[in-house]
Amino acid sequence: MVITVKKFFEKYIRPFPEKPGDVSGHSLQLATAALLIEMMRADAEVSEEERGMVMKTVMALFHLTEDESHALLRLAEERIRKATGYYEFTAFINKGFAYPQKVKIIEYLWEIAFADTSLDKHEEHMVRKIADLIYVEHKDFIDAKLRVKKKLSR
Repeated sequence: MVITVKKFFEKYIRPFPEKPGDVSGHSLQLATAALLIEMMRADAEVSEEERGMVMKTVMALFHLTEDESHALLRLAEERIRKATGYYEFTAFINKGFAYPQKVKIIEYLWEIAFADTSLDKHEEHMVRKIADLIYVEHKDFIDAKLRVKKKLSR
């Protein structure tokens, strides 16, 4: 099963350009998807809204079909089970994304945190921790949170 999913991933999931780092697009997609999944689980209560937001984000961010997104999320789940922490994922993001892309990831994390309309202290802690690990300044961390809150209040 895992081999089948990996072959599907290699065939259909499009890589990012190799700038600014030398990290493969597949690694960046996998690392980002893993962080989004971990955000969804941060408060130990996974809602359908959070699941939907993760799927919607992965599809939009990487321009994937629903099937491709499911394959990516399955691979990310597998990688999460083997990981010992967030560093494994944030290291790829630090090497492969420019600062504005990192800020955008923080914004996506906030969207997932707010998807169920309640912000848990564990969710906020996780976004802050990820922001620190990918070197997003506190001001940008707060601005991303405010942008998401404003967007959701419409």
